[in-house]
Amino acid sequence: MHLNEIIQILLYIVLLLVLAPLLGKFMAKVFQGEKNILTPVFGRFESLIYRVLRIDPNEEMNWITYMWCVIIFKLMGMFILFLLLITQGWLPLNPQNLPNVKWDLALNTAISFSTNTNWQNYGGENTMSYLSQMLGLTVQNFVSAATGFVVMLAIIRALMRRKGKTLGNFWADMVRSILYILIPLSIIVAVILVSQGVVQTFANYETIKTITGADQVIPLGPAASQIAIKHLGTNGGGFFNANSAFPFENPTPLTNFLEMLAQLLLPAACVYAYGRMIGKIKEAKAIFAAMLIVFIIGLGVSLYSEYSYNPVLSTAHNMEGKETRFGVANSILFSVSTTATSCGGVNAMHDSLTPISGMVCMFNMQLGEIIFGGVGSGLYGMLAFIFLAVFISGLMVGRTPEYLGKKIEAFDVKMAIIAIMLPNAGILIFTAIAASINAGISSVLNSGPHGFSEIIYAYSSTVGNNGSAFGGLNGNTLFYNLTLGADMLIGRYAVIVPVMAIAGNLVKKNITPASSGTFATDNALFVALLVGVIFIVAALTFFPVLNLGPIIEHLLMMKGVSF
Repeated sequence: MHLNEIIQILLYIVLLLVLAPLLGKFMAKVFQGEKNILTPVFGRFESLIYRVLRIDPNEEMNWITYMWCVIIFKLMGMFILFLLLITQGWLPLNPQNLPNVKWDLALNTAISFSTNTNWQNYGGENTMSYLSQMLGLTVQNFVSAATGFVVMLAIIRALMRRKGKTLGNFWADMVRSILYILIPLSIIVAVILVSQGVVQTFANYETIKTITGADQVIPLGPAASQIAIKHLGTNGGGFFNANSAFPFENPTPLTNFLEMLAQLLLPAACVYAYGRMIGKIKEAKAIFAAMLIVFIIGLGVSLYSEYSYNPVLSTAHNMEGKETRFGVANSILFSVSTTATSCGGVNAMHDSLTPISGMVCMFNMQLGEIIFGGVGSGLYGMLAFIFLAVFISGLMVGRTPEYLGKKIEAFDVKMAIIAIMLPNAGILIFTAIAASINAGISSVLNSGPHGFSEIIYAYSSTVGNNGSAFGGLNGNTLFYNLTLGADMLIGRYAVIVPVMAIAGNLVKKNITPASSGTFATDNALFVALLVGVIFIVAALTFFPVLNLGPIIEHLLMMKGVSF
C-alpha cells in the first residue's frame, strides 16, 4: 500500500470518530422533539404537515399500533411503487420512451426499495424513466431509511421508560427523521456532488461519436439528488447500472471519499444519539467500539487478501474489476463500508475481488446489519445481539440478566434469537434451493465454487437488505425476482417484528438500580463478549456454506486454478 492510501483510510476513520458524536447529539434533540438549529427553518412546516394530515404528534401509540403503522405504511409504499413501475411507459418524464417494467421485475424492485435493500435486477439507464427514479425510487430511499429510525426510536424508548405502555408516535418520528435529518444532509451532499460533476438534469440522453466513428449513447438524468440519499440512507441503488463505478455517479476522489463517509455517518451517529437519549454515553461508546472492531477486522483481512500475491493473475496488486482512478485501497474500503452497512453501492465489481475479500463482503452482510448497519436498523440489530450477550453473561454469573436496569427474560431472548436466526435461515434455505434446481443454476455465470458464491452472495445481500451483487448472476428471471423478493421481506420484517415485540415487553418493566452484582455493559470486557458472541453465532451458522464457496475457491486459486 502507498502512504497516501494509508492516510486516506486513517482520515476516513478519524472523521467518522469526530462527526458521529456531533451528529448524534443533534439527532437526539430531533428525536426527542426539542428545539434545534433547524427548528426556525422547518418548525412551521412540520406543524403544517401535522395539521394537513390531522396528526397529533403528542398522541403516543402502544407497540402493536406502532408496529402496524410501520408495516402498513411500507406495504402501501411498495404497492404504489409497483403500480408506478408497471405503468411508467404511459407517464410523463420519460424522454427515452422506456416501456413499462415487467410485473415480476417491478415487484422485485418495489420490494427492494421499500425494504431499504435496493437490489437491482435491471440497469437504471435502460429500464427506469426519470419519473420512476424520482417519484418512485428516490421517495422510497427517504421513507425506507426513516423507517429504520422509527423502529430504533421505539426500542430506545422502551429501554428509557419505567412501567410504560407507549413507545411514541410513528408519524411524528417519521416526519422529524425526514425533515430535520435526511433532507438537509441530502441537500448538502447533492450540492457537493453536482460541484464535482455528478449529473442533475432532465435533458435527453446524448449521442456522441467515439474516436473510432461509432455512435455512443451517454445517459443523463437527475442523478445527484438520488445518489445523495442513496449513500446517506444506506440505500445503495444506482441511478446508472455501473453504480458508483460510473463517472456520472462518482467522478472524483472527493466524491468517492464523501460517498464512503456518507454510508457510515448516520448509522454511526445513531449509536451516539442512543447514548444521549438514554443518558449513558459510555454505553454508546461500548457499542460503537464493538462495531468499529468488527469493521476494522474485515477491512484488514480484505486489504491483506487484495495485496497478497495472486497466482492466477501473477500479481500482488489485484486491479481486476477496479477503477484505475480509485485503485485497490479505495475500492476495498468502499466494498467493506458498503457491506458493513446496508448501503450496497459499489465502486468496483465485487465479482472480481479475491475469494477472501469477497467472503468478507458476504460475512459482513450475513452478520445482519450490525457493523454500523443500516440507518437505525444497525442499532436495533446490534441490540438483539446485546440482549443475547447479556443473557449468556447472566447464565455465567448466575444472575437474572439485565440491560440498562431492565430484566431480560425468556420472551426477550426468544424474540432476539428469532431476529438473528430467521434471516440466516432465509439465506441458507434459498441458497440450497437455488443451487439444487435448474432455475437457479441456469442464471450462474461461473462454474465451481465461484458460481456457488454468486448464489450465496445474492441471498446474503437481499436478506441483509444490502443490495450489492456479484456481477455474474443474472437475477432478472421469474425465479430470482420472486425468491430474492421474498428474502428481502424476511430480512426486513423478520427483524422489525421481533424487535417491536421486545420493545413492547421491555417498556412495561421497571428499571432496577445498579448494584455491586450488576454485570457492566459499558466496559472493554463486555465489548469483547459482544464481539465474541457475534463471531461465534455467525461462524457456526455460515462456516459450512462459506467453505463450499470462497474458502475452497481461495485454496484452489493458490494452486493456480480459477473459475
